[in-house]
Amino acid sequence: MNWRAIAAIYRFEMARTGRTLLQSVASPVLSTSLYFVVFGSAIGSRMVEIDGVAYGAFIIPGLIMLSLLNESISNAAFGIYMPKFSGTIYEVLSAPVSYIEIVAGYVGAAATKSMLLGLLILATARLFVDYGIEHPFWMLGFLVLTALTFSLFGFVIGIWADGFEKLQIVPLMVVTPLTFLGGTFYSIDMLPPVWQTITLFNPVVYLVSGFRWSFYGVADVHVAVSAGMIGVFLALCLTAVWWIFRTGYRLKP
Repeated sequence: MNWRAIAAIYRFEMARTGRTLLQSVASPVLSTSLYFVVFGSAIGSRMVEIDGVAYGAFIIPGLIMLSLLNESISNAAFGIYMPKFSGTIYEVLSAPVSYIEIVAGYVGAAATKSMLLGLLILATARLFVDYGIEHPFWMLGFLVLTALTFSLFGFVIGIWADGFEKLQIVPLMVVTPLTFLGGTFYSIDMLPPVWQTITLFNPVVYLVSGFRWSFYGVADVHVAVSAGMIGVFLALCLTAVWWIFRTGYRLKP
């Protein structure tokens, strides 16, 4: 394993965050803070508890997951798309660096940035609502696994995209709606039985539910099922990345 090559790619991608702090850090933290103000403080103070948890605290895991998914995908997709756009990807592919090391550098940096953002949002939430974390180890585990999985997913999107507009199609038109409909602001037990069944086909439900369980010990689906769903999606993403480098899809002329 060429650790020096991985570190070089990783440092380059992390340095890009320092040049775009307003876009990559300040903007998502500010937008999430507005959710805490509106839903947590204003509306949450007038709502009853959900599963014994105050509403303002109940939405924290869902809002963190919303930012985590979008930032993981966007960071990884943009990170690999720019070398494709500028043509420098061919220098990377021709270097004595394996595909595993290339993916580790780009995906590792994207996952690190999204995890740091998630922890920053978690700290910011303390300014607006009180909350506790019953299972901190599991919370970090879900955070790391979700960030890695969706960074891999973003890496695949960055390879697939042949224009800047395609980089935002999946996060804006697929991931964000699924997150809002995946129990971010409510428990699926509050839905009619038919809609509860339909909602279970939304993969984000399992992510939000498992992450919320790590905070409060309550979940819409069993935590083992949530962890299993993350594992399945991780395996699918790894398979897609393997196929891309195996076939040279949109990487080689």
